[in-house]
Amino acid sequence: MLYPIQNEVRNTLDLSGIWDFQTDPNEVGEQDQWFNSLPDARPIAVPGSWNEQYADIYNYTDRSWYLKRTYIPSSWKNERIFLRVGSANYSGTVYINGIKVGEHKGGHLPFAFDVTGHVQWNQANMVAISVENYLIQDRVPPGGAGPLGVSGFPGTPYDFFPFAGLHRPVVLYSVPATHIEDVTVVTEIDGQTGVVKVAVKLSGGDGQGQVVLTGAGQRVEAALSLATGAGEVTLRVPSARLWSPGDPYLYDLDIITASDHYSLPIGIRTIAVQGKQVLLNGQPVTLNGFGRHEDFIASGKGLNLPLLIKDYQLMRWVGATSYRTSHYPYSEEEMQLADREGFLIIDEIPAVSLQFETPELLPIHLRECLRAIDELIARDKNHPSVIMWSVANEPIPQNPRARFAGWRPAPGTDDAGKQFLDTLVQRARDLDPTRLVTVVGLMGAPNEWLKSSDVVCVNRYWGWYTDGGELETGIRRMDEEFDLLWQELGRPIIVTEFGADTVAGLHGEPAVMFSEEYQANFIRGYLATAAKKDFVVGMQVWNFADFAAVQGINRVGGLNLKGIFTRTRQPKMAAQVLREYWRQ
Repeated sequence: MLYPIQNEVRNTLDLSGIWDFQTDPNEVGEQDQWFNSLPDARPIAVPGSWNEQYADIYNYTDRSWYLKRTYIPSSWKNERIFLRVGSANYSGTVYINGIKVGEHKGGHLPFAFDVTGHVQWNQANMVAISVENYLIQDRVPPGGAGPLGVSGFPGTPYDFFPFAGLHRPVVLYSVPATHIEDVTVVTEIDGQTGVVKVAVKLSGGDGQGQVVLTGAGQRVEAALSLATGAGEVTLRVPSARLWSPGDPYLYDLDIITASDHYSLPIGIRTIAVQGKQVLLNGQPVTLNGFGRHEDFIASGKGLNLPLLIKDYQLMRWVGATSYRTSHYPYSEEEMQLADREGFLIIDEIPAVSLQFETPELLPIHLRECLRAIDELIARDKNHPSVIMWSVANEPIPQNPRARFAGWRPAPGTDDAGKQFLDTLVQRARDLDPTRLVTVVGLMGAPNEWLKSSDVVCVNRYWGWYTDGGELETGIRRMDEEFDLLWQELGRPIIVTEFGADTVAGLHGEPAVMFSEEYQANFIRGYLATAAKKDFVVGMQVWNFADFAAVQGINRVGGLNLKGIFTRTRQPKMAAQVLREYWRQ
């Protein structure tokens, strides 16, 4: 999971660009050896979603093939060579020169295969990747219609478009035969001293090494013993410059062995919960910001670096300090930018809209969720910006709409869901006891499901989906529920979603639903209510920007319009409301 880097002993070759592409709706590509050539190829950009690049396959989510020829530098001959895919949504199978080298299920997380033995020297190599995104029930997130009524076309139980394709860079990289395979960094604070614990795993041998930390005018180093192929050191940094949103300072960490060298930026910081507060470096911190989506015109969910810079600038403009990677892991490049810019991240696996009414699916979904937690923590464990793991968004209980109307289930109805979610929370804690863990709760879902969370995260739409148009009633309900949640759960609360669909340019006096005034009043009312509660430690608006959703009668133009910015990043009235509140 280490991010590929270029230095004096490691090499990278980014294959991003224009690839050959062809859909395979009849699944004949494998038997017809499309990994060697495509019978009717057309160009496509990688990274990027295929749905946004060609109108005729906008709603297509079945299998497609990507091919690209590339030379590999002869200087790599004595190295181990890997092909790494940043994200293939949902499942990707990799071939090199006609040889299948591996496959990976689960979108949004990277995977790499050793291709050393399949490389052709002094001639072009054929890289082929088949990708499919079948919307079927035994996946996470699952396909098909859900009980909340948000499904449209294509059918999903979640409220965002199921973009497909190679969404992040495809990279060839080389490492020495004996190389650094994994690095884990944990930071603590001892008075004015920063404590940096570094664990290193070596592949292909053992030996000695050195760990060097530089920054803030200091250099701290220690010898590293890798006699068993793994080792740990602890560095003490006097008068450490701590990482925070106000000062996102990053030190340079270098791990050097006889044959390899790996470096990464790190931030010295701690995160904890105490009483009503979340503490960053021992001081109370508030997580004001957004739920977001990787979504834009033409690129879909594909990595779009100029858009990242634009979005961060706009979040800073309104005064945001945090966001959640709703509802899947975002790109590594985005996590690196968050480290640099000082944003606090709730990092979420793709477990959105899980249901527990089909017993035979539970072990399948549990296995997929646990694997996603393993891979996400392995990828993002060294980012100071990541302060909390979210192991599920809006798990759906039995008869959710009836619960809105006051129906209460029989005892034991929700036990399977609680056991499932508690298992995910515990897995995240076991893998990373240094960060907080949460489950993001749905309106009407049992509060019992949230008891294992370090921070209570809830999505609330009083005044929109419930009490629509009755904004004063909705705000009063939110006020009452804040107190009930605190009384029952006794943990700090973050509203991780609240908002209203808004057609940009639609105005109303009085402020009616879908008008910019209604959205502005909705957000103003929720923020004012939260400000009266000292146990509310964050408000994250849904959503940062309008985004693509499945087609349905409640999604004008196939868009979810809850953004405070349009999909093209123009501000609505609500953006000014947030700026007034947050920049104080």
